[in-house]
Amino acid sequence: MASKRCAACGAVFEPRPQSPKQGFCPAPACQRERRRRWQRDRRQSDPAYRENQARAQQAWADQNVGYWHQYREAHPDYVERNRQLQRGRDSSRRLRILAKMDASTRETPVASGTYRLIPATGEDLAKMNAWTVQITVISDSYAASG
Repeated sequence: MASKRCAACGAVFEPRPQSPKQGFCPAPACQRERRRRWQRDRRQSDPAYRENQARAQQAWADQNVGYWHQYREAHPDYVERNRQLQRGRDSSRRLRILAKMDASTRETPVASGTYRLIPATGEDLAKMNAWTVQITVISDSYAASG
């Protein structure tokens, strides 16, 4: 049988006679890459598989509630690296505004009236339940009673 080049590492290998379409060499790292690619493709193409994976992940998270908190405490280098990478991602997006939950920059409340809220897209990174909208006054004649 003819030699092939591994799709992961590029090394030349002899495929097994039982698997003439074999595209990855038998090295453990290449086999992990083969399985990773298969799983990625399956998640993209099969909604049932994707849902099952999400349920399994949620079940694991429910059984291991403090795992990530403990991991971050035990691995401060991981935490710092993640912070640095996030700062890089934020700066590469050239964020104008970084919205945070319940953030407000107005000193006075929005006046009573009728407004049209239009979703606004932009380079901003919204967190939690923040919305970025364009507010247009339709009527400001609504008088406050009191």
